[in-house]
Amino acid sequence: MARLRDEYNNRIRKELMKEYGYKNIMEVPTLKKIVINVGAGASIAESEALEDIVQMVTLIAGQKPVVNKARKAVSAFKVREGMDIGVSVILRGNRMWEFFDKVINIVFPRTKDFRGLDVSAFDGSGNYSVGIEDQTVFPEIDANNIRKVRSLQFTIVTNAKDDKSGKALLDKFGFPFKKDVNRG
Repeated sequence: MARLRDEYNNRIRKELMKEYGYKNIMEVPTLKKIVINVGAGASIAESEALEDIVQMVTLIAGQKPVVNKARKAVSAFKVREGMDIGVSVILRGNRMWEFFDKVINIVFPRTKDFRGLDVSAFDGSGNYSVGIEDQTVFPEIDANNIRKVRSLQFTIVTNAKDDKSGKALLDKFGFPFKKDVNRG
C-alpha cells in the first residue's frame, strides 16, 4: 500500500473529521484520481514528437497514456479534425497515491525557483490543477536523453464539496501552497 494512503487512513482522515466536524467517515474529502495531460501541438511539425511525449508520460505515470484527437478543425493552429493533439492518463489507486507522493516530496523540491503553488488554481469543486514547465524534474526522466523540454499539467481530483475542504485535505499532506495571510 502507498505511504501517503496509509498516512491518510491512519492520521489525516481522523484529523479532518475532528477539525471540520464531519459526522460520517464518508464525508471526509479524499483523492479520487489524478489526470495528467500533455499537449502535442509540436507533432504537427515534428513527426517523432508524439512518440517522445507518449514515452515521457509512460515513464512519469507508470502506465501508457491515451492519445487525444482533435474534435474539430482550427485553421489558426493548423489543426484538422482527427489529428493527434495531446496525450492524457488517469491515475487511480496505488499509482495515484505514489504519483502524489512523488510530486510533493521529489518534483516540487527539485523545481528551479519554486516559491509555492497559488491557491487560486482550485476549480470551485475542490479539485486542484498544476502545470509543470520542465519534465526533467521527474526522477524517471534522464535529462541527457530528451530532445526537447516539454511541459505537462495534472489535476488532482478530490471528492471535496468546495475549495476550502479541498485545500484543507491537500494542506494535511504538506502540499506546498504559497504562504499568503489574505487567503484561506
